Amino acid sequence: MNDTLVTLVGNAATGVEFRETATGGMARFRFAVTPRRWDREKQLWTDGHTSFYTVWAWRTLALNLSGSVSVGEPLVVHGRLKVREEEREGQRRTFVEIEAVAVGHDLTRGTSAFRRVMRGEPALTARVGSADRADGPDDTGGPDGPGGPDGPGGAGAPDASGGSRGGAARSGSKKPTGRQKAAPELVSAP
Repeated sequence: MNDTLVTLVGNAATGVEFRETATGGMARFRFAVTPRRWDREKQLWTDGHTSFYTVWAWRTLALNLSGSVSVGEPLVVHGRLKVREEEREGQRRTFVEIEAVAVGHDLTRGTSAFRRVMRGEPALTARVGSADRADGPDDTGGPDGPGGPDGPGGAGAPDASGGSRGGAARSGSKKPTGRQKAAPELVSAP
């Protein structure tokens, strides 16, 4: 395939919207990327023009995003670049989207605690008060789709959840197995 894979570093501009679909979970959020440059004349860092992208995720990644990412958090997003144009009311508009393959917290700007999610235990990624996320999607799909053996969340990909801040408590978590280690909750300094 001739997909354009990109890696973006920025911030979550909106909360993650999670929905169940016939083929599993789907999530999307807006992602802001602002370049910073050193201004030699003023001798200080200045922000460039902010670019906004819509990030889409499917199945396990979508569920883990919904329980791990909040507005304003610094992220690294890796995925397929999709650019589409539409004409609405005589105006031509361009939409830039990323079909995420992997998303994680940007650890150059803070800390994160990783929690491995076992298949069939999506409650581990649910935030407190999110009972509707406890009945997460089953990770199924066709052989070539995002849930297939070669796609993210498929049989060939390990299960992983995005990082978590200290405030994102887990509900219904079980005792860690031999492969899992209980990580202490991290509290960010004021």
